[in-house]
Amino acid sequence: MTLTYSEVGATLADGELPPGYAHLDRRVRLGSGHDCFERAGAAVLSWQVQRGAGLRVAAEHDVREGADVVLRALWLRIPCRVVRVVRADSRTGFAYGTLPGHPECGEEAFLVTREADDSVWLRIRAFSRPGRWYARLAGPLARAVQLAVTRRYLRALAP
Repeated sequence: MTLTYSEVGATLADGELPPGYAHLDRRVRLGSGHDCFERAGAAVLSWQVQRGAGLRVAAEHDVREGADVVLRALWLRIPCRVVRVVRADSRTGFAYGTLPGHPECGEEAFLVTREADDSVWLRIRAFSRPGRWYARLAGPLARAVQLAVTRRYLRALAP
């Protein structure tokens, strides 16, 4: 299966997200210090954000670049592929992109950052547009659902 969009990795790049999509960029402070950063990064790379938001995760491993994962929410089957993994001194996380059958078309990144002031943040950055007929039909309701799930992602690691 191939990804359903061409702007692979754009959620992890600095600058603007691709045109032609709805954009999302939210973050929450998790705390401060090295231990907080390490714990949060490990949680992100083991699907704890998705599980904490109430999604079922069908993945053979923790987050790995190139790995496919199927998320489930109620009756929805949400297939994705991990397109990039980031492990750096002040940034840990990953981005996954949509595969055929996903309700949306686009990419979403989950990043834990440690800022110069030692604060630790979880950032969710995404671009998307409807990928299936029911997402197009739902219109603004689909966007509202995406925003609600993003809030749940942010709360999954928040203190």
